[in-house]
Amino acid sequence: MNNKSWDCIGVMSGTSLDGVDIIYVKFNNLKPYQFEILKYQTLSYSDQWKERLLNAFTQDERQLKKLDIKYGKHLGSLIKVFIEKNKIKRVDFIASHGHTIFHKPEEKYTLQIGAGQTIADITKQKVICDFRTQDVNFGGQGAPLVPIGDELLFSRFDFCLNLGGFANIYFKKDNTRIAFDICPVNIVLNYYANKLGYEYDNNGKIASEGRISQKLLEELNILEYYKKKHPKSLGFEWVNDTIFPLIESFNLKNEDILRTFTEHTAIQISTQLKGKEKSVLITGGGVFNDFLMLRLSRLSEAKIIIPKKEIIEYKEALIFGFLGLLKMKDEINVLSSVTGAKKNHSSGEIFKPKA
Repeated sequence: MNNKSWDCIGVMSGTSLDGVDIIYVKFNNLKPYQFEILKYQTLSYSDQWKERLLNAFTQDERQLKKLDIKYGKHLGSLIKVFIEKNKIKRVDFIASHGHTIFHKPEEKYTLQIGAGQTIADITKQKVICDFRTQDVNFGGQGAPLVPIGDELLFSRFDFCLNLGGFANIYFKKDNTRIAFDICPVNIVLNYYANKLGYEYDNNGKIASEGRISQKLLEELNILEYYKKKHPKSLGFEWVNDTIFPLIESFNLKNEDILRTFTEHTAIQISTQLKGKEKSVLITGGGVFNDFLMLRLSRLSEAKIIIPKKEIIEYKEALIFGFLGLLKMKDEINVLSSVTGAKKNHSSGEIFKPKA
């Protein structure tokens, strides 16, 4: 553990199913930590993989175990090609988030597939994964996990906001570290863009041409989740059981749904960005939704900071690599003040390739 630096690969798959983010990054072994992003790539899912992952929550335990191995093989193959293509000579470890199928912390259950042992055997590298289960076992939400990276790598900003499948935020209040999922974003917007034959709503153009349904907007804004205090987190099941049925009950055009939900998202996020002099670092695919960013800038007084492209797109993969580093060093990588667990802890399972 006396390395002056660590070279690792971080792997992230988000609920919006944009693809698998892979990043090769060097961390120093000093404090405060610094990093250098060396290589990065996003590999899109085939239609077959999108369908498998989107419908996996309907499968039984036996089928999920098979999918866990199959997806581990898929990730392992992608990472192996990434290493070979970029002629990467040194990898101290791979840190993989996996893909979330279930997230029900209130039922003491969370599942991210992508078998760590399978990835280790294919890549011949040490693999760290399953970062959420231990926190749930400790009574926490198992999410969000990114805040330890926000604290140690991006502390100069008042807020760190990520716009992916869900919007999640990190900030400090009275020296207490706070983070939680705010609301769904791309997991809903992409779904209705798909219905119109598009992979996503490019720049938010479709939404910008739709009309707001004031009644739907009101119904969305009074959902029970938004009244809950943190710690709290969201999963696809909640969207499937709550958001989609509510939207469908209004029988609106998809353009109007996109416009209304974009407004809902901007409203929910802006309520958290309090303070005219506050700075907010925004990352994730939602940054490229120009219309969403316009609505957010109109509703919030905070100073919006957009980082360089590799941070926008790969911050989560970067931080899961960082979580792996902290696990390797047996240092805290999950904050109880964020997740509600009974204690801070070092989470993740380590797998070594079989001889």
